[in-house]
Amino acid sequence: MINIKEMTQRARAVSRSLAILPKAVKNHALTVLANSLLVRQDEILQANQADIEASTKFGLDDAMIDRLRLTSDRIKGISEDVRTVVELPDPIGKLFDKKVMPNGLQVYKQRVPVGVLAVIYESRPNVTVDVAALALKSGNAVILRGGKETINSNKVLVNTIQTAYEQCGLNGDSVQFIDSPERSLVQELLTMYDSVDMLIPRGGSKLHRYCRENSMIPVITGGIGICHIFVDQTADLNAAAKVIHNAKTQRPTVCNALDTVLVHESVATNFIPQLIETLAAANVSMRLHENATLYCHDLLGDCVQPAQEGDFDREWLSLVLGVKVVRNLEEAIEHIQEHSTGHSDGILTRREENSNEFVRRVDSAVVYVNASTRFTDGSQLGLGAEVAISTQRLHARGPMALEELTTYKWVVRGENHIRK
Repeated sequence: MINIKEMTQRARAVSRSLAILPKAVKNHALTVLANSLLVRQDEILQANQADIEASTKFGLDDAMIDRLRLTSDRIKGISEDVRTVVELPDPIGKLFDKKVMPNGLQVYKQRVPVGVLAVIYESRPNVTVDVAALALKSGNAVILRGGKETINSNKVLVNTIQTAYEQCGLNGDSVQFIDSPERSLVQELLTMYDSVDMLIPRGGSKLHRYCRENSMIPVITGGIGICHIFVDQTADLNAAAKVIHNAKTQRPTVCNALDTVLVHESVATNFIPQLIETLAAANVSMRLHENATLYCHDLLGDCVQPAQEGDFDREWLSLVLGVKVVRNLEEAIEHIQEHSTGHSDGILTRREENSNEFVRRVDSAVVYVNASTRFTDGSQLGLGAEVAISTQRLHARGPMALEELTTYKWVVRGENHIRK
């Protein structure tokens, strides 16, 4: 029987010791974890295969199966991400915003852990390790609740994490796991504001909405991406086709995969047929706005179809791409402002004026100039891993890694000062 209240209280208790844990101890435990993932690879893959078979049987879609799937290469990548976290500077104890007041008081801010994190997520078992590693390095305790589709994988992964930490003298309650899909346990967790400091849901819009509407804990949401790339009138069209191909096909089931291409009307005649030819070879199905169909009547068919109502408000998570023609930069920005979820949006251009205006006005968590949206990732941006991709404005935006899992306290040093 899982007792959520006792679980969160244990997390609060252990968080106090994690907050003052020496950097060397944390790094040693993470190194042991990175090694343990490789040593227990066969066991992890066996559990993951059981999850895949069960999820396939119950009709989980291809995008979710891909997110669920672990391979030897993916486990190696997860292990390498943990090693990257080891090499990153420890944010805890960092001093900043130092100043001396006119009366001689020395004032500064000092980074401290948030405390206890609760992370609710779906499908991706790599999140289990990413969160555990970042939580330890940033001095936080964490409670994990994965989806029922990945229960077997997560049980083995959490056991691997706890065993590695305990081998290094750490309390296993540093990382706890709700190993039941019972929904009432989540409902109870959302009320534990006395013991849990931050809630991070990773999953679909329903999960995010449920947490926002029911949580008594501060919630950071993100990870839902309707991502855009605008091809302006100065873009290198051959390079643009390659960037779009990468952004759409490199891994189409993730939140930073491209969903919509906006094409300047002056290059649409040449670029849209080129784009269709490039992406058709990768089995991409395209949904064309009515103004884009004018440029490829003879190419309409199974893989090129007119867009339907709502298509430009969909996160495809598959080999489907929306295409629309716009008159200018202003119209491209207006479309993004109306349809983007604020995740990752970019421009392909050779005109600095256009790129600067795009960056100034597009208020997404990550804004790109001449690059694929697939770089919105903690590992790719030098963070080792991430807990989530935040698309909100408070506290953290974009990939949430070590520093985003900290807060700060003011420290005031005096010499028996009194206020007059």
